[in-house]
Amino acid sequence: MELVRIGDKVIDKDKIVRVINRVLELRTEGQSQAEAAATLGLDRSFISRLEAVGEVRKGTKIALIGFPLSNCDEIAQIAKELGIDYVWLMDDRQRWSYVRNKNGITLLNDLMRIIAALKDYDALIMVGSDMRVKVAEALMGSRVYGIELGRSPIKADVRLDPEKFREIVSSIKG
Repeated sequence: MELVRIGDKVIDKDKIVRVINRVLELRTEGQSQAEAAATLGLDRSFISRLEAVGEVRKGTKIALIGFPLSNCDEIAQIAKELGIDYVWLMDDRQRWSYVRNKNGITLLNDLMRIIAALKDYDALIMVGSDMRVKVAEALMGSRVYGIELGRSPIKADVRLDPEKFREIVSSIKG
């Protein structure tokens, strides 16, 4: 416990950090400012001001899904640098492992959960075969920015040009 004296008050810095972390947890789980405030016995305006202090950016929430990629790590690093909010990249081996290690109902539930979550994003960059890009466009409409790696079925990893990827992200962000 780290204590700090301010005038005649003794403040527990660790408790402040714990409360702030809990506020952020509740907010990222989807609670409104009012709900998080009620849960923790705080004022909603405090949570609003706390978020304003830590706000890095406002803007387009972008998701990235891509497979089968040979340079997943490189693209994931660039995505992180560019502030992409959701990244799911797989090479061909990972893609087939993901599908084979789930039964039908589990796979369907996973995909439904992912599709529902993607609805919260302003843009989806879909990297894959022509067929995968078309399916994403059918589900998400004009919010999809497709990068076609080739005609379906793609049976081997394909390298995504990092500069092309950067350009697409820049155009989305404006």
